[in-house]
Amino acid sequence: MSDELQPTEQNQDYSAESIQVLEGLEAVRKRPSMYIGDVGVRGLHHLVYEVVDNSIDEALAGYCKNIKVIIHPNNSISVDDDGRGIPVGLHEKEQKSALEVVLTILHAGGKFDKGSYKVSGGLHGVGVSCVNALSTHLLAEIHRDGKIYRMEFSKGVATTSLQECGTSDRTGTIITFLADKEIFTQTPIEYNYDTLSWRLRELAYLNKGINLSITDLRSEEPKSDTFYSQEGLKEFVTYLDESRAKLIEKPIYLETERNSVPVEVAMQYNTGYTENVHSYVNNINTIEGGTHLSGFKAGLTRTLKSYAEKTFPKLLEKAKVEIDPADFREGLTAVISVKVAEPQFEGQTKTKLGNSEVMAAVSQAVSTAMENYLEENPKEAKIIVEKVILAASARIAARNAREKVQRKSGLSGAGLPGKLTDCSNRNPELCELFLVEGDSAGGTAKGGRNKDTQAILPLRGKILNVEKAMEHRIFESEEIKNIFTAMGVTIGTEEDVKALNLSKLRYYKTIIMTDADVDGSHIATLIMTFFFRYMQDLVKQGYLYIATPPLYLVKMGKQETYCWTDNDRDNAIATIGKGRENAVHVQRYKGLGEMNATQLWDTTMDPEHRMLRQVTIENAAEADRIFSMLMGDEVEPRRAFIEAHATYANIDT
Repeated sequence: MSDELQPTEQNQDYSAESIQVLEGLEAVRKRPSMYIGDVGVRGLHHLVYEVVDNSIDEALAGYCKNIKVIIHPNNSISVDDDGRGIPVGLHEKEQKSALEVVLTILHAGGKFDKGSYKVSGGLHGVGVSCVNALSTHLLAEIHRDGKIYRMEFSKGVATTSLQECGTSDRTGTIITFLADKEIFTQTPIEYNYDTLSWRLRELAYLNKGINLSITDLRSEEPKSDTFYSQEGLKEFVTYLDESRAKLIEKPIYLETERNSVPVEVAMQYNTGYTENVHSYVNNINTIEGGTHLSGFKAGLTRTLKSYAEKTFPKLLEKAKVEIDPADFREGLTAVISVKVAEPQFEGQTKTKLGNSEVMAAVSQAVSTAMENYLEENPKEAKIIVEKVILAASARIAARNAREKVQRKSGLSGAGLPGKLTDCSNRNPELCELFLVEGDSAGGTAKGGRNKDTQAILPLRGKILNVEKAMEHRIFESEEIKNIFTAMGVTIGTEEDVKALNLSKLRYYKTIIMTDADVDGSHIATLIMTFFFRYMQDLVKQGYLYIATPPLYLVKMGKQETYCWTDNDRDNAIATIGKGRENAVHVQRYKGLGEMNATQLWDTTMDPEHRMLRQVTIENAAEADRIFSMLMGDEVEPRRAFIEAHATYANIDT
């Protein structure tokens, strides 16, 4: 027996007393990531979603029309709805009020009783009780039966009894909670207004006829937004496609019920080259798809293919191309939403639907709707078929270009790009690839790097804007070919070019390193757009990062401090100057090339001191809309976005 396997005095004492039973919500506090995904920014915002989802469930049941979210100055959150109000009567089995049961016991709630909720997003019944467990303070205020009830909790335990404290002429539930900083150690307890706003906007589109509002009280001038949709997914797909040129004037829309499954679909063809299909089950964004998405693709492909062969045989014959299922979805933006009474999700995170009966329901619904649309709109039908034929021709050209990349893939040292300065380590988990703006900065990075684990690939100027390019041009681009080749990934099949084989990935960190100016931000956005459209799996697995070079060097005598924000700069001037601020020298770095190799290492590349921002996809639909807007042809939406976010741009006047 090896030394590592020798029993110790500590592990020999393994008896019944060693088995730990976690009472109440202790399990949630012990392993919070099992219930909310993580204890970082995403998990923090997930707490709000869980409470809002309870209110949405009331709306789905037909009892709620208004939901308000308030961010208080201390970053506590209130969610106020006008539903029926959580029951407060005595729960016979638990001998506690129903309110306390819902807030303190896992898998407790009305969602398991189909008389209360026909469909529900939080089917695991852990939502609001998890929020309670992970909050230092939670106040529940219930308006029900003409009365107001209040009860308070801390870390999942009741700190007051249920109290009747007044009368009310309304019904509803108000949950106010403050997340526990002992749990959320990876991030400050600070909510992002845009992130919460997007989720409420999304819910408004998915549940037409409901008012959702958000108010932020953290600044002197509170800001607020209200979201309401009269036409649901029809408006959603128009919003997602607002910066793309339409191929057909109005979205194709269907709302029906098949096999007891309510199905709602909206789709819009545009002149672009990317497929943007987003699927939801009971308001949950199923980012990995599932049977509802498969049903949509099958119904669309079958109907369009049959129509094209029957109506336009000469067009197909002249094109001399074999139509592939993916060709029918090029330039298509679509949203699929189904409501399922007993959804079978893969995993707690609910990212893929498994119900087999849903595939047939969606497929039949889409087929019928498309048949009617094509017959009733022959002009638009021809435009769509011509778009499909063009997509097939471009796909063949792209396949040839892609095969050239594959032949030059980085599976051996001989195939690596000439501009790549590789690292000596061959363990991808330890290796990093820096995509650096320009040869000059690339040379500086080579001089400052850790040669064992850090590789450098300089990129010449601004890479191709993949949002506006046909696929074969993307694979013919020298800079993009170099990225694929250096990373060693295998590019996806024609059916799904975005599906990458990451088994040969040579670096587990790909770091975009550009100048800290407007041009640098544009280049970084172009690179991120490429990764979002053609290496999305890599982004989802957390392998893409952005380096954060300093904006300033504040220096006086031998004292010097690097600063990343204007506020850092002002504080450094005051600290170093100590009354002699005029003697302090401030250097503004406009480019990476202004730093020498040592400075670049110390500030931006050294894992011990650098600041890396991980690129994540919190919401695929919103990411799709933003990249399309920033990189597309429409100027007005882009200008509005830049003006709204101008405080984040470091622009010298």
